[in-house]
Amino acid sequence: MTDTKSDSEGKHAETVEEIQDAASAGTDDDDAVEGARAPESEAGPDQMEILREENAALKDKVLRAMADTENLRKRAEREKAEATLYAATNFARDLLSVSDSLSKALEMMDADARSKADDATRNLVEGIELTRRELLNSFQKHGIVELDPKDEKFDPNFHQAMFEVPGSGKPNGTVVQVVQTGYKIGERVLRPALVGVAKDSAEKKS
Repeated sequence: MTDTKSDSEGKHAETVEEIQDAASAGTDDDDAVEGARAPESEAGPDQMEILREENAALKDKVLRAMADTENLRKRAEREKAEATLYAATNFARDLLSVSDSLSKALEMMDADARSKADDATRNLVEGIELTRRELLNSFQKHGIVELDPKDEKFDPNFHQAMFEVPGSGKPNGTVVQVVQTGYKIGERVLRPALVGVAKDSAEKKS
């Protein structure tokens, strides 16, 4: 009877130890699993940061591409406008001689001679004036502007100095005489104005 009880207690003890060992082993397994998962958990924020950087880089590329496209569009529009404006350059330059001829024809008859002329002559002069005005209006419609810079400051970009005029009473570099009017189209010179420029010949004494 005593042996049976002892055997039972021994088996019970062994069972308890086995359970404890199993529990301990289970804890070690859980730790191992957690240890295996830890790197994955720690890698999460790093991966998010990489994605954010990639997203920012892609966004920057898109914005740059949009800006480049807009710049190309504006450049194309500007080039088209300039091509349209300057397309008539050669034709306009050829017409300048016509304008000059009309101006010279009008200069041949001063105001006194015109007042003494008969009706037919006055009508002819008026017709020439009207023709020249219409020609200048047509020039302006196409961006062609006459340059008559008298009393303006000499500008080498649009004027060509033919001679200097001392003692004119004007500041140095002032256009005091226009020998021939010039023309420009847009910001380009078709023909520079031929001018005489003031020069103060008086020497300044100290």
